[in-house]
Amino acid sequence: MVNCHVVLLPFTAYGHLIPMADMAVLFASRGLQTTIITSPLNAHRFSKSVQKTANFPHQIALHIAEPKAPEAGQPPLDDTSISQESIFGFREFVSMLQEPVEQFIQESRPNCLIADMFYPWTTKTAAKFDIPRIVFHGTGFFPLCASESIRLYEPHKAVSSDLEPFIIPHLPHEIKLTRKQLPNLEAEIFKEFVEVMMESVEVDATSYGVIVNSFSELEPEYVWHYREVMKRKTWHIGPVWLCNKILDDKSERGKKASIHEDECLRWLELKSPNSVVYLSFGSLVEATASQVFEIAMGLEACGESFIWVIKNEQERSLPEGFEVRMKALGKGLIITGWAPQTLILDHESVGGFVTHCGWNSVLEGLAGGVSMVTWPVMAEQFHNAKLVTDVLEIGVSIGDLEWSATASCDGVKREAVEKAVAKVMGAEEGEKMRKWARVLKEKAKTVVEEGGSSYLDLNAFIEDIKTFKSKQ
Repeated sequence: MVNCHVVLLPFTAYGHLIPMADMAVLFASRGLQTTIITSPLNAHRFSKSVQKTANFPHQIALHIAEPKAPEAGQPPLDDTSISQESIFGFREFVSMLQEPVEQFIQESRPNCLIADMFYPWTTKTAAKFDIPRIVFHGTGFFPLCASESIRLYEPHKAVSSDLEPFIIPHLPHEIKLTRKQLPNLEAEIFKEFVEVMMESVEVDATSYGVIVNSFSELEPEYVWHYREVMKRKTWHIGPVWLCNKILDDKSERGKKASIHEDECLRWLELKSPNSVVYLSFGSLVEATASQVFEIAMGLEACGESFIWVIKNEQERSLPEGFEVRMKALGKGLIITGWAPQTLILDHESVGGFVTHCGWNSVLEGLAGGVSMVTWPVMAEQFHNAKLVTDVLEIGVSIGDLEWSATASCDGVKREAVEKAVAKVMGAEEGEKMRKWARVLKEKAKTVVEEGGSSYLDLNAFIEDIKTFKSKQ
């Protein structure tokens, strides 16, 4: 068997880093020599992934790359700490690892480099050493197709106001957005970020291929569209998090959970099937004080049992006595900090998910077979939300929302929260959505097993990379 060495270069944001760490475990489980390049600041985040491969023929190796500039002088740009200052320094930040990465590739001569989209310079680096650069976007085929169509055809420029809907052209479904659901890329704050993104788009077309954390049964029309219409060489190998097959792995993806899984499971075991709604906005999105208050009032009004993940400082914004009332009624479990999300979503008592629509959360909701309330805030989340509501039809929108440059979740009143939660938890409409979500759940499990579509696409990827040299 020809050995194959795959090198991964993750971006520091948790939404990009976690699936890439899962991908590394997946590669190692298939006998590939797998190396993750990371900085000293982020090395500890991969310790669990390395441990999972301890008994594999090739354990994941971490290569600690010292940046060209001291990390202490750079903003820690990740999902837990993002600011206007870090966005203004974006180009310098994403270039910091270029020299040490090139030095490592020159010395180790891997078969390929899988690099996050935010490192466009890696395409030239890979070409310099005659290896393929594979792009990882951290999202699915539908948002990739939608964003590229908007970039190419600019349909948002044909409408007369920020509130007038436009149709994203040349997609398999009729998808409508408004200008206020797109980022204002002309704002000064985004100048460096946009420059990097435009460079990333340009080099995507010249990179060897794209690896996607998705599966063909989830978005078949968009897998086809991306390959045949957009002419991109691609492999779908997801959901990659399903490499976490044991309980401990599911409870500690990313950070250590703020609640022990036993306590969480004991609470859920007391509830009827599909009777609990789970609310989480990920690690980056920040609900304002007024929004926390409105969510709490909406939850109390709808009367559904809930698990709600909030950040430490947000407890102060809860209505007076709210947590005590919910606990006395056995209605609410509030988790402050990091939650064992996949464990919760996979429990039979959980029937609904209020989500910011980060791609990882969407996939985890699908793998849990739950209906969703879509509450997008930024990035490609508005595209992901449309996949959930308009293509898959397993969720409802919280309402008319605006893209936020500050990752702030704000402006939704308690009545909208109550109405949306009641709809996805309902016996009629909610159950109809859950029925299809459960079909997707079963498909997600089978695609990563031997003979499944993602398993076979991973086979194709490995074979392609192994034989790359002979094609030159």
